[in-house]
Amino acid sequence: MIKRNLLIAAGAVLCLAPAAHAESASPPACSPSAEYQRLSGVLPRVAERIANREPVTIVAMGSSSTAGVGATTVEHNYPTQLEKRLNARFPNVVFHVINRGMSGAVDREMLARFEEDIQAAQPDLVLWQVGTNALLHSDGITKEGDVMRDGLRRLRAIGADVVLIDPQYAPKVLKDPDAEPMVELIRTIAREEGVPVFRRWAQMKEWKEERNIPFEAFLSPDLFHMNDWSYACWAEALSGAISSAAVQTDFQFASQPTLRP
Repeated sequence: MIKRNLLIAAGAVLCLAPAAHAESASPPACSPSAEYQRLSGVLPRVAERIANREPVTIVAMGSSSTAGVGATTVEHNYPTQLEKRLNARFPNVVFHVINRGMSGAVDREMLARFEEDIQAAQPDLVLWQVGTNALLHSDGITKEGDVMRDGLRRLRAIGADVVLIDPQYAPKVLKDPDAEPMVELIRTIAREEGVPVFRRWAQMKEWKEERNIPFEAFLSPDLFHMNDWSYACWAEALSGAISSAAVQTDFQFASQPTLRP
């Protein structure tokens, strides 16, 4: 009888195990905080295009997290997800997001391809993900300020709005003592140059430190690149931030339902 009861109990555990695993594997809700759906400045060119119901071209410039390393498919990288969300927010405007992510590239290498990757697209908005790979190189942040300022001058010269995107909050980045100084440098340069920053670092830090979401839930197995969930949540917050910033005094837009990751 005892043996029979043990077998029944073991079977019950096995039956429950898949359900428990499925529950633990469920992704957390994205629900970006309001502060991560705002930028510190406006996007006048984008606002004008929206007001006139003209197409908006966005270039996403950056390294591997812009390219989409860690996503299961191209459809899950952040530029693709962002395009989908902006088109849902503004059904009368066509948004086209061009992915110019270069895995492993540092900021000076992105600028070396400026004419080919950026200027030729004639963008209305450039989203420039900066700083991460500089942290992984021995020179740290020594020369990054000059590179970023040069890039911002070139982007303004072609008439594009610009948003800087700071590094990802991940173990491989956190172990570098220059990580927090890099985030602060980006904020300082953005303030001095009059461009907004999308605070990816702070958003991801909130997931880990305040919402207690483990790194394994929002990073790929290398614990460095983002995954499908975090790319979608990044795009959700950024689409809200772009929408909020693309406002002029003579233009108001109605809120549209957003897509959820």
